[in-house]
Amino acid sequence: MGYVGVRRVSVDRLVEQPSGRGLVLIPLALIVVITVVDVHSPTSIHLGPLLVIAPALTASVAGHRQTALVGVLAVAAQALTASIHGGLTTANHIAQIIALSVLSALVVFVRLVQERRARQLSRARSVAETAQRVLLRPPPRRIGPLRVAWMYLAAEDETQIGGDLFAVARAAHPSTRVIIGDVRGKGLASIGEASVVLGAFREGAHRYDTLPELTAALDVSVCRDLEEVADTEHDPGEHFITALVLDISDQDPQGEMINCGHPPPLLLHDHEVTVLHVRRPVPPLGMSELPASSHRPDPFAFETGDILLLYTDGVIEARSPQGAFYPLAERVASFPACSPDALLRRIHDDLLAHIGDQPADDAALLVIQRTASHHLHRPHLMSRSANGHHRVHGSGSPPPSER
Repeated sequence: MGYVGVRRVSVDRLVEQPSGRGLVLIPLALIVVITVVDVHSPTSIHLGPLLVIAPALTASVAGHRQTALVGVLAVAAQALTASIHGGLTTANHIAQIIALSVLSALVVFVRLVQERRARQLSRARSVAETAQRVLLRPPPRRIGPLRVAWMYLAAEDETQIGGDLFAVARAAHPSTRVIIGDVRGKGLASIGEASVVLGAFREGAHRYDTLPELTAALDVSVCRDLEEVADTEHDPGEHFITALVLDISDQDPQGEMINCGHPPPLLLHDHEVTVLHVRRPVPPLGMSELPASSHRPDPFAFETGDILLLYTDGVIEARSPQGAFYPLAERVASFPACSPDALLRRIHDDLLAHIGDQPADDAALLVIQRTASHHLHRPHLMSRSANGHHRVHGSGSPPPSER
C-alpha cells in the first residue's frame, strides 16, 4: 500500500447511489396504510395531511423522479379519500389536496437541488483527483535501494490535494533525491504554487550534480515564478514554501539534506527515533535568492533497515479537542517495528484518534526505508549524537522489518 488517505463518503455521494431503491417500498406502504385507516375513520378525523411523509421519505432514499411519482400517488390517495368522505368539492378536501400537491412539489424541487449539488461535488472531486495524478504523482514503491510509502490527508472535503507536496527522483549519479514541502496556505488555491516547486525539482534532480546547486535552483525558480501563480487577490500576504531536500546515496550508508524552514525529519534506527535537526538551516523557498554556496548540506547516517519519516506541519500541529499538539516523535517511538506501509497505517489511525475529527490542515507523510542489498557499516564520524540531534527512545522493539 503506497498511499493512505481519508476517504470521506459524503451524503451527496450516498444519495447518488441506487442502494435506496428498495426502500421506496416503505413510503408506498405508508400511502396504503394511511389511506386505508383514513377511509375507515370517522369523517371528523382527517389523516390525509400525513401523506406528505411519503414523498419526504422518498427524497432521502431515491432520486427526484421516484420522489415525484410517490408525490403523485400521495395526491391520488388524498383524492380517493376525499371522494369517499363527501366528495372532492368540499373546501376542506380541496385545501388538503392543494397543500399536499404544493408540499410534494417542494420536496421534489429540494431533491433536484441536492442532485445538482452532488454532481458539482463529483466534478470537483474529479478535477482534484486529476490534478493530484498530474501534479503529485505517486512515488514508485521502490526506487534504487529504497522502499517508499506515502500518505496525504486533505483538509477540505471537496479536494484530495492542497498545499503540501513531495516527490522522489533519481539523480544522474547513483542516488535518490527527495523533496517534501508545504506551501503557505492550503486547498486548491495553493496547487499552482506547489506546481512551481515540483516542476523545478523534477527538472533539476537530474541536471544538478550537488544538493546545494539543486536547492539554489529551486529557490531561483520559486522567486521568479511564484507571483505568477500565487492567489494574491484572496491572499495578498507574503508567499513562500518551506521545503526539505535530501540526497540519499545508493552505495554509502548515508545521506545529506538541506532544510529550508521545514519541520525536521525523523530517523528510525534500532530502538530509537532521532529528530534530524540541521546545523545550517536556510530560509524557505521564495524568501530570497541565495547562491549555491549558502546552501550547505547536513549529512546523516542512513543504514540498511533504517527508516526516514518526512512530514509536513499539518501532522505535528494537529490538535486534540483539548488543544494538545500531536506528538509525532513520541508516538512513533512507541510503535512496534514495522514496514513503511504499516507505519503509515499506525500513524494515520493514531492521528485521527488524537484529533477526534477530520484534519484542520493538509497533512502529508513520506516514509523511506533502505533495503538490504549488502551490509553497510556506519561510519564512526557520522554519529548522530555528535551532530546535536535530539533522540526519542523507543520501547525496546526489534529492528525495522524488511517485509
